[in-house]
Order: sequence, then structure tokens, then C-alpha cells
Amino acid sequence: MDNQVHNAIVNFIWGIADDCLRDIYVRGKYRDVILPLTVIRRLDAMLEDTKPAVLEMKKMLDDAGITNQWPALCNAAGQAFCNASPFRLRDLTSRAKKQTLKADFEAYLDGFSPNVQEILAKFQFRNQIDTMIEADILGAVIEKFISPDINLSPNPVYRDDTKTQIKLPALDNHGMGTVFEELVRRFNEANNEEAGEHWTPRDVVDLMADLILVPVGDQIMDATYSCYDGACGTGGMLTVAQDRLLTLANRRGKEVSIHLFGQEVQPETYAICKADMLLKGDGDQANHIAYGSTLSADGHATRQFDFMLANPPYGKSWKVDAEKMGGKKDILDSRFNAYLEDGTPLFMIPRVSDGQLLFLLNNVAKMKKDTPLGSRIAEVHNGSSIFTGDAGSGESNARRYLIENDLVEAIIALPENMFYNTGIGTFIWVLSNKKEDRRVGKVQLIDATGMKSLLRKNMGKKNCEFTPEIRKEIMRIFLDMEESDVSMIFDNNEFAYWTVTVERPLRLRVFPEREIAANIFKNESEREEAKKAIACAAKTAPLDDWTTFAKATKLKAALLKKIRPLITQKDATAQPVMGEADADLRDTENIPFTYDGGIDGFIEREVHPYAPDAWVDEKKTQIGYEVSFTKYFYKPVELRDIKEILDNLASLENEARNIIDDVIGGPDNESL
Repeated sequence: MDNQVHNAIVNFIWGIADDCLRDIYVRGKYRDVILPLTVIRRLDAMLEDTKPAVLEMKKMLDDAGITNQWPALCNAAGQAFCNASPFRLRDLTSRAKKQTLKADFEAYLDGFSPNVQEILAKFQFRNQIDTMIEADILGAVIEKFISPDINLSPNPVYRDDTKTQIKLPALDNHGMGTVFEELVRRFNEANNEEAGEHWTPRDVVDLMADLILVPVGDQIMDATYSCYDGACGTGGMLTVAQDRLLTLANRRGKEVSIHLFGQEVQPETYAICKADMLLKGDGDQANHIAYGSTLSADGHATRQFDFMLANPPYGKSWKVDAEKMGGKKDILDSRFNAYLEDGTPLFMIPRVSDGQLLFLLNNVAKMKKDTPLGSRIAEVHNGSSIFTGDAGSGESNARRYLIENDLVEAIIALPENMFYNTGIGTFIWVLSNKKEDRRVGKVQLIDATGMKSLLRKNMGKKNCEFTPEIRKEIMRIFLDMEESDVSMIFDNNEFAYWTVTVERPLRLRVFPEREIAANIFKNESEREEAKKAIACAAKTAPLDDWTTFAKATKLKAALLKKIRPLITQKDATAQPVMGEADADLRDTENIPFTYDGGIDGFIEREVHPYAPDAWVDEKKTQIGYEVSFTKYFYKPVELRDIKEILDNLASLENEARNIIDDVIGGPDNESL
């Protein structure tokens, strides 16, 4: 089925809201009715053909006094779900009394199997029934969903009884998933959803699936594989990855079994994902979709996966998760904390305003280590993941962990305006823990920002796409691993740097004649003792050397600490104060790991010529990692020749003058 048919279905369903709900619900609440009823109608259509068999089986089980009926009823339905009520959706449109319709509709909903009941509960759809009954719109909405002008069934609708001419094509599970995704996207766009809700376009998902699957296509065996998405939304990424893996396996004559796993925190999105899995006919698959936050309530904590994809929320606070995990400073989850080779803890907790890197670390923690393929990961992030955070910060430490463990194969910069409701730049991270030999110790950066095809009509903020030809070219660049204007290969350590604290000595000159306020002393005798000691020291000790002067006073350190600010001031010509640095002269420097001679070489060549007394406080040295696409791929715009600029200015001046003359009638105008 093509996009035109999908769009026609989505437009029809979208129109139901305007036709039936406009005066009853505010626009932002349309989804509370439309999304669950779309799911219900699809479930109903899947069960139509086997409804008589289910009712017959139910009567048999009732007569036999069997209470646990659901396995047998689902078997009779030929699906992983069923409805044991006497009604089909089309039976509920014509009721003379509102209360009769309400009772029958509720009985219909109650007839669904427990796995569907969970979906309905997450939608909170039963909360809408009273409103719809009171407004007398429930029957009208149902009539719209069973209209002969729309087909949500897996079977085609024919124009005649001979079934030779198709009126409406069948809607397969993949197509139904596309409809779900598009409806959710439109509702999110209409409601101006928050920054983190960036639904991934199918063209980007296709590329991500290719990046993790195509490189190992020839290594696929007759085996079982698992695919995971920790921010799975409606499950689109999982479906695409499954289809791509099956295609690659079939081309090579391999028989593979694929198990899908996911987790979603938004209740209605979770409900759609779970419904989509049920509709695909695998009840176990649906049970692999966990509900809740992947960060604070990992639904697959003990599992590892072969392939992982995700578009986690970015630019979105995870403060609630942090609090559930004991507070940001006390998070002990092993997914987000590691140890360096020397046993030093490496805390990888980012700022609470953006938790996207935690999803990547979660996936890394679920990588298989004892299989030939290991695990492969593709995640799309915004730019924050590659450059936000100074050395020693959680973000930088996360990058350090990923790169030093040689997990990053490539990072691909995508064009702006690729997503439906944001125009920001995004990047695909490609990770593997079983790199091919040529990629060991290296990271490939690909600048695909200029590789796009403009859409005829914008979809929200999305104004461009990856055509199949463009995706093929990006994959060629990735697989060839050759350097070009859009592809660069770096050693891992080229992204690393030291942040060093450069100190200079504190230099103080003493002014013994200055008056010392009495209020800093315990009593008058202590004051007199200090004045006498200072006066005595001034006779023998140099005034440009605080260290020597302080010793000469023979005063206790605590007292000296009190009086020093009152009788000294900074003087660049004075002697250094032993063991003290001047905070006002303190500086930090970022030194690349690749700098010739390292830290010592940098200080010798870049600092000491200007500050010979400077030194590095080694206790404060931090290691950081940063990936800067701007630095590597920046193409400066060639400046225009000065003569060309002056000529253009002169031309503009003449043009402006002519326009003014035309407006006021020209220089010969008598009114002048």
C-alpha cells in the first residue's frame, strides 16, 4: 500500500474529530477519543471473520463450567487477543436510548481479552464514554469508523459480490502501524508537544536500520535475534528493523526468528505500541513491551540484545527519574557509572535538563559480549551529546567511556529540518562492540547535512527527506570508510583533551605602617602584640617577601591569616608567597591529547614564554572528550573582492536615488 492510501485513511480519521467532536471537546482532547477508537476498530476488524467461532467456543466453555476461557477463545479467534461479547462494533450504531448504547458498548469493551484491557486502561478511554453518551455522539463516531469509505481491515473491500474489483485495499499490519504513527504525529504537532517529543521520520529510521544491519548482513545465520528500543514510541523502529533483518536473511537463504523488545513511558503511546504488536499476531511479542521509564524503572534489566535502535527524548528534563533513583549525586545504577583501569570511578550522570546520553549508556549496558556479532546500536541525538559538558562532567565522561572502550564506529550529522516538529540539527551514533579490524581504534565522522531531497510540501517542520538513493549513498560512504569532503576518519584519542589549571604565584608587598582594625582581635593585648611583632619584623625582614616577613613576626598562623589582608597588597615585583597561587591570575587550558609533548610540551611552548613562573596544578587536571563537526567540516565562505563590493554599493546608491526621484517627481519637479 502506498503513502497516498495511508494519507487518505489518516485524513478520514482526522476528519471524524472535526465532524463529531468539535463542539464537545477542545481540540487538544480529540486524541483521547480518536486514538483508542482507531485501535478498537482495527482490533474489531481483525476479529470479524472469526466472531461466530469465538461465540460458539464461549458457549461451549460456559456450558462446561470452565472459568479460564481466554486461551481457548483467543485460539478460536486465530489471534493473540479476542472479544467474547455478543457484539461487533457495527452492531452498536443504532440504539434508541442512550443508556442502552452505553450499556452495550461497555459490554463490548469488557468482552476483550486481558491484554487488550491493559491497552484500554492506558488510554483511559472509559473516562470518555459518559461525555460521549451525554452529548449523543458515541453512535455517530462509531458509524464514522465503520463507514464503507474507510477500510481498517486486513481484508480488501470489493465493489461486487464476485470479488473481482477492489474498492478499498487491505490494510496490512505495517500499514496500520504507519497510520498510528501519522495520527500521533499530527496530534502532537497540533498540540505543540514539548521539545523532547520528536517522532522519527521513516526515512531516518530506514537509515538507522541499515547502519546496524547491512554491515553484518553476510554474517547473519539461521538463528534467533533480538531487537530493542528503550524509547520505542509506537514501535515503528522495531518494525522497520524486523522487516530489514528478515529481508537481509531471505536474500541469503537464512531462516531467522526475531524477538522485539521495547519500553515506553507515555501511556497512550505505549498502548498503541502494544496494540500494534498484538495486531501482528504475537502475544508474546506484545508482552515484551514494558511500560514506564527506561531510566528509573528498566523493564529489561537482565536482558541483552543483538540490535538496538532509539530516538530518545532530548532537551527534556529527567529530574523526576533522578529523584526516583535517589537524587542525581547518589545514583548508583551500574548503567551510568563505570570505573577506569586504575579503579577511579567515572560518573557519567549528565545534567538533569537533558538525559539523552543515559539512553545510549542503557543500550551499551545491554550489549552482548559472547556472540560473534556482539551488539550494534544506532541512536539519533541532538548536538548536545557530542559537545556539551566540560572535562570531568557527566556528558564528557560518557563520551570518554564510549570512545575509550572503542564502541563508537561512526557519528553521522543529519540535515536540519529532518524531523516533524523541530528544525534542530541531529546526529546518528553508530556503536558496536565487535568492530571489524579496519575500524578498531577509529571513529568515522560523516557530514550528511547537505545530502537531502526537499519535500514538495512541508510536514510540520520537516522540509526534506532521505530518498532511497541518498540513503544508499550514505551507506556507501559508511561502508567504504574512505576519507572525502564529507567523511573523515579519526583515531579515538583525537577527540580527547586535558583541561589543566595553570597557576601563577601570589606576590605580596607588606605595608607595616597600615592601621589594623581592633575588631579582628580577641582583645587589646592581642592587638598590641601583633603591632609590636609587625614593627619589629619590619626592621629586619624584606617588605617584598611575605613568606620571610611572616616568619620574622613569630606570630601564630591563625593571627597572621587575619592581619595579612590588612597590611599587604599584590605587587608583581614582589617575591612569590611560598605555596600559594594568585587566584586572579589562574587560567585553564584545553590541551589535545595529540599535542606534541603533551601537557609539558604545551606549557613550555605556549605558556612559559609569557609567564615563566607558571605551573600546572596536577590535582585539578581533568580529561575530556568532545566531537566537533564544525571544526572538522567547516567550509569558510570565500570573501568577495573589495572592488566588487564597492561596485555593488555604488549600484545600490544609484538605484535608491532613482527610486527617490520617481517618488517625488524627479529633480525638475516644480514643488521643489
